[in-house]
Amino acid sequence: MNTPAAASVPPFESPRYGGASLADLSPSVLASLGVPGESGPLELPPVRRACVLLVDGMGWEPLLANRGSAPFLSSLIDAAAPITAAFPTTTATSLTTLGTGLSPGHHGVIGLQVAIPGTDRILHQLRWDPDVDPEAWQPRATVYERAERAGVAASYVAAGAFEGGGLSRASARGSRYLAANDITELAVRTRAALTAADRALAFVYHPDLDSYGHMFGVDSAYWRLHLGHVDRLAEQIAAALPPDSALYITADHGMVDTGPDTRIDVESDPALSAGVRVLAGEARVRQVYAREGAADDVLAAWRERLAGSAEVVTRDEAIARGLFGAVDDGVRARIGDVLALAHGDTALVAPKAEPVESSLVGQHGSLTPVELRVPLLRVTTVA
Repeated sequence: MNTPAAASVPPFESPRYGGASLADLSPSVLASLGVPGESGPLELPPVRRACVLLVDGMGWEPLLANRGSAPFLSSLIDAAAPITAAFPTTTATSLTTLGTGLSPGHHGVIGLQVAIPGTDRILHQLRWDPDVDPEAWQPRATVYERAERAGVAASYVAAGAFEGGGLSRASARGSRYLAANDITELAVRTRAALTAADRALAFVYHPDLDSYGHMFGVDSAYWRLHLGHVDRLAEQIAAALPPDSALYITADHGMVDTGPDTRIDVESDPALSAGVRVLAGEARVRQVYAREGAADDVLAAWRERLAGSAEVVTRDEAIARGLFGAVDDGVRARIGDVLALAHGDTALVAPKAEPVESSLVGQHGSLTPVELRVPLLRVTTVA
């Protein structure tokens, strides 16, 4: 088995639920819009219209390292500070965290891939499964439903391909879905959403920076060039803000560049597959579901084989450390018996089951600062 060296392993951080995380941004925005019963831990100023622009894959650390490619965003950085994504640091979890204002232990979307309790089937929470009802899987009220009940017009501006999908229904139901399939449409439709009502909330999602990071890496000309396009999008949205409005620019996770020499095949090694019922998660954070009675042996094998390359913990240890926030009883069974959180630039790949994903350069899901920290940049037109 190829086990990369673990030199200069940066420490893990923890999500800052209850203070400075994506789970705190949405309630704070609703509170700023005057929605009753919403907490505001981020203490955002009162406004009549608010826009949240989420740029998939634009972590705080890579943004700082590439300020020259994003002059508008760079102009906002010095007055800003990072918040944290949720855990795992992956899109499905973060979009639902932002869309509900809850930590993953409450909303239940706890990673890219999880085993459906009572089965050996995997639910891929970006692609979904027609046999799983998104509104039963994630029954909590979304921020859009709460905004609408309070008389705030809530819009969701994103690619039309996502409309009506399982993740959109789990994380964004209650919003008016405005399909926007390129940067120009995103800017135009966002302006329309913010000016269509006296009190408005617009969530804007742009996925392409993440795609370039996955394919070519964050440390690539592709990623930096597209960051410039994102910078222009943010500037255009900011320039079109109506009076008494605020724009908040954030992300769902950062990203780590990996390579062939940092990949560990956790699927084919007999020591790592022994006792495993389902292998889920993704390359930077694996969730391992053990056969009955085999959890202790699986834990020991994964700890031994991945020593120095990943931190391997039990479900109970992950919950006790607050990685998912407080965990509801119905969510607990969705979490793997064993979790492996990759250090450094290690990728825990499964080339047979996930041939495309295993070959990607940029990966995310773990708790390194590069993956966990995301920006919270602000623009207001409050007089």
